[in-house]
Amino acid sequence: MSDPTLVLRDIHQPPAPSWWPPAPGWWMLFALLLLAFAAWAWWRRRRRLRRDAIVRLFDDAVSAAESPAAKIAAMSEQLRRASRRIDPDADRLEGEDWLRFLDRGLPQPLFATAAGALLRDGGFRRDVDEAEVEALRGIARERFLAWMQPR
Repeated sequence: MSDPTLVLRDIHQPPAPSWWPPAPGWWMLFALLLLAFAAWAWWRRRRRLRRDAIVRLFDDAVSAAESPAAKIAAMSEQLRRASRRIDPDADRLEGEDWLRFLDRGLPQPLFATAAGALLRDGGFRRDVDEAEVEALRGIARERFLAWMQPR
């Protein structure tokens, strides 16, 4: 006769949960991260477009001037417009006061000495060296961009 005893087997563990598809909380976290990245990319693009527009504003104003003296005057005009973001009365400064204002906050004076001093009287000279104008353009452009940065 057969043995009526039952053969017991080990308990079977259920299979481990699958990693796909993720739980709804992971989907929400992924959506939140995607939204944050999209907002950051939009903000970054907008900031870059604004900076490009500011650069074009300065460069177009200076390039439109026909003579070296007119280029100096255009640079001075753009710097005076930008200076109003720092101090509303800054565009009324003249001579050495204007140059000292331009140098304010810089590690070394660039406008009171060297090429920057051309802003004081270069717009009124008949003969201005083109190389001096280009040197002034570089430092004036950097100062303009620093003042026009979004806050």
